[in-house]
Amino acid sequence: MFTATPGLRRLGLIALLACLFATPSWADSPCSERQPSLLLPGKISCSHRSIWIASSDLSSRKVIYQTPAGSPPAGGWPVVILYQGSFFAVDDFVYYSNEWLGKLYHEGKTIMTLLDHGYAVIAPSAPADLFWQTNIPGLSGSLYPTSSDFSFLTNLFQAIDNGHFGPLNGQRKYATGISSGGYNSSRMAVSFPGQFKALAIHSGSYATCSGPLCTVPDLPADHPPTTFLHGFVDTVVPWWSMDLYYDRLLYQGIETTRYTEPLGNHEWFAASPGKILAWFDAHP
Repeated sequence: MFTATPGLRRLGLIALLACLFATPSWADSPCSERQPSLLLPGKISCSHRSIWIASSDLSSRKVIYQTPAGSPPAGGWPVVILYQGSFFAVDDFVYYSNEWLGKLYHEGKTIMTLLDHGYAVIAPSAPADLFWQTNIPGLSGSLYPTSSDFSFLTNLFQAIDNGHFGPLNGQRKYATGISSGGYNSSRMAVSFPGQFKALAIHSGSYATCSGPLCTVPDLPADHPPTTFLHGFVDTVVPWWSMDLYYDRLLYQGIETTRYTEPLGNHEWFAASPGKILAWFDAHP
């Protein structure tokens, strides 16, 4: 009869604990999740790869990305471009529930949810990892095509079509992001017509708005279907500035929805991953 040694029993216990605290396993998903406990904060960790994309003749920016596990569908994986918020660069896909009061943890949950439901996720860097140029005075209007953002994103979308990120479906692109990344998600409708299936704007508004400085002009007729996620007590981007954009979409007969977190401030919400996934799934 075989009797386990103390060393083998310890290894068995370690393996059991690993299974309990990491779901789903790395074999089934590029992500793992550890639930928070009294001893350890929650952790979401998704593996990632990186590539550098030119933003001008003299500069490049880092882009991190991951594709789902398994074999891609015919035509390639649909892809979500995730735009960072102001000053919160996406340097990796690792998030802890005790960092920044947990405000970014649900961003990690959103990335994991998208990957586990068949979407590739690409997270490009804003200039100097700070904020997007979409609503910078002097660049936000007719001069936007001269910006490094425009050059960078044009090259990024071309790299998707050229297969630099693996088997992705460039005809099924989606965009989301929070704060500056929310404004930049709107920019996709304004400056990259016909490229995106749907947008999910989180704690942001129209491409050229900036906090309470916000007017929403007539929108392009081919504006993608757009959903909004916003905290009612957002002190950075007022809820009403999002509502102006939402009302304009309704007025022009463009498909839109909104989710308001009643006590939410300028942050990701527990509802964000499911809401964003459902919106993108509804627009294949």
